[in-house]
Amino acid sequence: MRWGTGLTGLPFERVFSNPQYCDVAPDLIHSPGFPSHVSGPFCLNHVEEGCSSGTAGPCSSSPNLEETISRAWDALITAPARQWGRIAVGVNACIDVVVSGVSLLQALALDPGSGHDHDVLHSKEDLKEAFIHYMERGAAAERFFSDKEVFQRIARAAAEYPGAQVYVGGNAALIGQKLASYPELVVLLCGPIGPKLHELLDEQIVVPPQSLQETDEYHLILEYKAGEQWGSSQAPQANRFIFSHDVSNGEMSTLETFVTSLEEFQPGLVVLSGLHMMEGMGHKLWEDRLKEFAVALSDVRNEAPVHLELASMTDRDYMSIITREQVLPLVNSIGLNEQELLFLSQAAGGPHSDLHSWNGVPDVGRVSDILLWILDQYGRADLDSEAHLTRIHFHTLAYHVLATVDGHWGNQRGAVAAGARIASAQACGLRAVDVSKVELKAPLSFYSSFSEPKEGLVLDPFNPVTVWRRGNVSFHLSPVLVCKQPLRTVGLGDAISAEGLLYSEIVPQLQSDE
Repeated sequence: MRWGTGLTGLPFERVFSNPQYCDVAPDLIHSPGFPSHVSGPFCLNHVEEGCSSGTAGPCSSSPNLEETISRAWDALITAPARQWGRIAVGVNACIDVVVSGVSLLQALALDPGSGHDHDVLHSKEDLKEAFIHYMERGAAAERFFSDKEVFQRIARAAAEYPGAQVYVGGNAALIGQKLASYPELVVLLCGPIGPKLHELLDEQIVVPPQSLQETDEYHLILEYKAGEQWGSSQAPQANRFIFSHDVSNGEMSTLETFVTSLEEFQPGLVVLSGLHMMEGMGHKLWEDRLKEFAVALSDVRNEAPVHLELASMTDRDYMSIITREQVLPLVNSIGLNEQELLFLSQAAGGPHSDLHSWNGVPDVGRVSDILLWILDQYGRADLDSEAHLTRIHFHTLAYHVLATVDGHWGNQRGAVAAGARIASAQACGLRAVDVSKVELKAPLSFYSSFSEPKEGLVLDPFNPVTVWRRGNVSFHLSPVLVCKQPLRTVGLGDAISAEGLLYSEIVPQLQSDE
């Protein structure tokens, strides 16, 4: 266990002379190596004043903590020495219709009931049960709706519902939109792009003519607020449930167009997403299509490094194939959230796969264990491996972690902070963080692993990126200043990954290392 100034560069007197830090876990305080001059008395005094040391997060709602972190982000987030000039993004794109989930289900004459997950939705009743299942957990999810006619009726009701909003949708299109907000970048977007979507896209985005189609694909986004109730169900936090009957994206129909466009476009970075859309299309289709996707990846990787953005999935066989030799080892970087991380481990028998779901804020030690395992099993953490995966950007509501194999990526301290900062601002519908509208929910003390040997770590608001190493993998953690009243959660993960990539720098490798 390591304590001192190594992680933050700050003496313990500075870190622990602030009442915000009285929630350092008692087992850390009394552990070997923890400095005795900052132990119990200070924290115990604050426990007596009503601050519980057994809970994660700040012990008071002092605005100074959020303001300190926000200012520290601005100071430490700097552009990398080598920046991307051209980025190609594919291959899922659609129109998002965003509406209140409870209101729409009520408009469909559905009554509240019990929740139940469904891998594929076949009816309005399936939709209601799956929505309640995830609403009760405050978790995001995405499902395929198999009945085209029923889906179209629901889509019409959603589009006509008062207050419904229409946006650019699909991970690739959302990432492309975010990247295009930087005028110095040239962005190519490939996906099934209909007339309405084309109209909504940033003018700076290059769209191959072969990507254009006569009709748009629609996805329905059912949002719910923190504390929102429907019958006996209550949402612990704001989130959304997404569903569609989207065959073009489900078959990744523009994948080949995307690959052929790269030779002319010559990108410095390739960002891929949309694998989750194939899950509802049947075992035979996705098994064949994944093989074609893997071949395409091999071709793409010769052009530029590849980042793969994952999304909600439920079929363990499908995820298992993605994690094995077919996909993960072929990309350089992946982005995923807490549900996707745990499901990946469950599908492949990884660490903590016995967990059914996360309970509240995901434990940092457990997250760290799974990230290390992924890079060991499917990445280049094993120096003898021929895999290319060297970077994972993990994001959850309260904090983000970037895990990278040493020697492959630079500026990850700034990259993880940039992703956290954009999450804090965008969730509130703002361009910059407003400290009066956000709160810290990340733990102030945590471990580098769930099991021994483990290192005790603390979060320093003056330098809010905590760093630790396990073998040849470095971890960078930044808290998120969580929006108290989020306006829109859709696309937040895509914005986080896009921002993290913008501030990341890949380290050129010798040809023999490939």
